[in-house]
Amino acid sequence: MLDASEKLIQQVKRHEGVKLEPYRCSAGKLTIGVGRNLDDVGISEREAEFLLMNDLQKVIDQARQYSWYDKLNDPRKAVILNMIFNMGAGGFSKFKKTHQLIEEGDYSEASIEMLDSRWSDMVGRRAIELSRQMDTGEWQD
Repeated sequence: MLDASEKLIQQVKRHEGVKLEPYRCSAGKLTIGVGRNLDDVGISEREAEFLLMNDLQKVIDQARQYSWYDKLNDPRKAVILNMIFNMGAGGFSKFKKTHQLIEEGDYSEASIEMLDSRWSDMVGRRAIELSRQMDTGEWQD
C-alpha cells in the first residue's frame, strides 16, 4: 500500500508528465523533469552536484575504454576525465597523438600536444592547467 507522499508523487507525475529533455511549458517557461521550471526556479547546488556525479560516472566509463587509463595516477586520470567531460568522448578521441604519448608514458610530450589544438585555443587557461597537470602528475590549484 502506498503512503500519502508516494500517492502524491504518482499523481503529480501523472498530471505533469516526466520529460527528460528541456521543453517549453504552456506558460512558455523552460521546464524539465516533472514540471521543474528552470526559468524561475533553476536547480539547487545539491541538484547540480548530483547531476555532475552522474555525468562524471559516464565519463569514467568512457575513459576506461582506453587501455592506458587505469595505469595513470589520479591527477592524470583527472586530466582525461576533465577533457572528456568538456569535449565529449568523440572530441577526445581525436587526440590520437596525445593518446599514443600517454600510452608510452611520455607525459611531457603529451602535455605539449594537448596545447597544440583548437580545444586549447577555445578553453585557454583550462588547457594550460590541465597540460601542467599531465606533465607533472600533480594537482594544479
